[in-house]
Amino acid sequence: MKVLVINSGSSSIKFKLFDMLDETVLASGLVERIGEPNSTIRCSFPAGSAGEDTISEELEITGHESGMLRIGELLSDPQYGVVRSKDEIAAIGHRVVHGGEDFRQPVAIDEAVIEVIEKNSALAPLHNPANLDGIRVSRRLFDKAVQVAVFDTAFHQSIPKRAFFYALPYEYYEKYRIRRYGFHGTSHKYVAGECAALLGKRLSECNLITAHLGNGCSMTAIENGRSIDTSLGMTPLEGLVMGTRSGDIDPAIHVFLHRNAGLSLEQIDRVLNTESGLKGLCGSNDMRDIHAAAASGDEHARLALEVQTYRIRKYFGAYLAVLGRVDALVFTGGIGENDHLVRARAVDGLAHFLIEMDQAKNEQRISESRLISTAASRVQIWVIPTNEELAIGRETVALLNNTH
Repeated sequence: MKVLVINSGSSSIKFKLFDMLDETVLASGLVERIGEPNSTIRCSFPAGSAGEDTISEELEITGHESGMLRIGELLSDPQYGVVRSKDEIAAIGHRVVHGGEDFRQPVAIDEAVIEVIEKNSALAPLHNPANLDGIRVSRRLFDKAVQVAVFDTAFHQSIPKRAFFYALPYEYYEKYRIRRYGFHGTSHKYVAGECAALLGKRLSECNLITAHLGNGCSMTAIENGRSIDTSLGMTPLEGLVMGTRSGDIDPAIHVFLHRNAGLSLEQIDRVLNTESGLKGLCGSNDMRDIHAAAASGDEHARLALEVQTYRIRKYFGAYLAVLGRVDALVFTGGIGENDHLVRARAVDGLAHFLIEMDQAKNEQRISESRLISTAASRVQIWVIPTNEELAIGRETVALLNNTH
């Protein structure tokens, strides 16, 4: 069964085609700068194709429809033989950022589902409308394929009220559904499942703390395989220090900046989302540049690393308290998988909890899952590469199997 996974952004489309019989990647690519004269599209045809080629094109892609049309043409190009026609694609799995309280599981897309996703756009105005663009175009161009929505928020719908409620007037929840939703759920669920297999347990038997660290960051407390708390909140701004997002701050800072710096709400929102985090502290959100600057004595870069890793360590401690028994800490995401210095600093000081990292194992650069804790560590520490596209593919197939 061939499944196409789509992540549609406001000016980009990321895609990956799987043969789900053996979960091999047939093709993957990215359309960027949609709506600009110098749009680009890149499509790679991995193992089994003609020379494992990569096609790169620069052309004007006026909208998501022309971008998706070109994707379909590339996937069915006879030179590469990935599919004979787009009708070979049995299903398309769409990443949708916000499902609100309406979706706890992936769902087959129809007009009613589109209406609910559109309603939840108020909760994710930068993401859900772009996700819907991809869905609408895909339904027109791949009309034989089953279209499935997989929500970033779904895994976190098991969080209890004590963890998702904010201490605001209750009517704000009733009228506007203001609460913690959490994000990166597809990634957290995927690495939790992989970790359970590595531990030789069923996921329902595992208590885990998963740390998805990239330009966007989040941590999740998982009890008996279910999310019971997570660091991102109603929006992807709360929690850890991120590339350009502030994470946790005193909410009164908004009023202070408005009164004393003359910033509007829109300007404050932009500052907190695009000019803060690591970038705000030291001028860069590229970890390679930050490490190099810190090593050369840049105090701002050193401070940024300290603030970031301190916040991660604090959330580890909080979730240890929430869970009580913890089987493993899991690092994933671009930083979590590749930055041994961040990992080391994030668990520094946890030896009091009998959590010990093997520094030699931690510093090894391996592209597969690996155990980086010592034999004496009471809690195992794992680095597990995430694969959100494969997770969406699996969720899509599972939904198809359950409905036939």
